[in-house]
Amino acid sequence: MNFRELIALRPDLAFIAHWVATDSHVLDLGCGDGVMLEYLQSEKRCIGYGVEIDDNKIPTCVSRGVSVIQQDLEAGLAMFTDSAFDTVLCLSALQMMKNVEGILADIARVGREAIVSFPNFAYWPHRFALLRGRMPVSKSLPYEWYDTPNVRCATIKDFEELANKVGLEVLECIALHEGKPVSFLPNWRGSLAVFRLRKKTPA
Repeated sequence: MNFRELIALRPDLAFIAHWVATDSHVLDLGCGDGVMLEYLQSEKRCIGYGVEIDDNKIPTCVSRGVSVIQQDLEAGLAMFTDSAFDTVLCLSALQMMKNVEGILADIARVGREAIVSFPNFAYWPHRFALLRGRMPVSKSLPYEWYDTPNVRCATIKDFEELANKVGLEVLECIALHEGKPVSFLPNWRGSLAVFRLRKKTPA
């Protein structure tokens, strides 16, 4: 898969991919159909694993040449040693987890750096939906309240606070809308929050 194909499929992933170094060792948590790892392997010579729980997505990962482990992220990452990966990805999956703090702590343990993305609950259409007395439904939150897999809602500021709590330093924070960075009022106008993080160095 080349960059043009990736940007057509997932413009958010195409933007995020530039943060992953060539020849790095990558763990993709909640890797879905494996499109990100396929791109990183073919275009940036990365090696690594995906972790995915959905039975229906495992065959697609395998067909893309992605090494995938079928496991619930809530079970933890005990199979991986400390600092086993250069970069850990958790892209649009964290909001589906119950134990967000525990998973972030595990990410900090097994990765030297991490890239995390999630729907920004402070995005302006979400705020207006709440003002109208309704739960938000949008491209980044496409489910109704009664059938959503998302169990956690967060804003950019919320996540930054939690990242610091579990020992992660924020290197960069970008708000995206339809795969493009939003610089003006990002917590208001960005539908997807993307953080690049690394372990805090001991004082």
